[in-house]
Amino acid sequence: MIMIVCVDDNFGMMFNQRRQSRDKIVCENILKLTQNGNLLMNAYSAKLFSEQQKDNIVVREDFLEVAQAQDYCFVENVEWSKYQEKITKIILYRWNREYPADTYFTFPIKKEQWKLQETSEIEGNSHSITKEVYIHA
Repeated sequence: MIMIVCVDDNFGMMFNQRRQSRDKIVCENILKLTQNGNLLMNAYSAKLFSEQQKDNIVVREDFLEVAQAQDYCFVENVEWSKYQEKITKIILYRWNREYPADTYFTFPIKKEQWKLQETSEIEGNSHSITKEVYIHA
């Protein structure tokens, strides 16, 4: 599976059971990236994409369990670590800010296990966001 995650500079994802930040441009970028495949997520995350509902969005609470190798999985508030053997690519959207957090992305992005394939900058609504793509080495 291809995992998509939004993080701050400290790899924070959520605070007090809410996402730290959101950006319409990031959602558009994710939809463009996944337009030829399935984009799996839970109901909580689907609310981010409600204005741009697309046919390729699959909303299931067990989306990580049913994800196939070619599927994109948008992860925010679910425990994903038991599925890490299935992950072949990680796409990080980095907010380039520090926010309060109590949920962190803790996947071990080690040079010997993961290779940074691509980095790009996205001009978001309020600031620049860095997109990093890692592939399993």
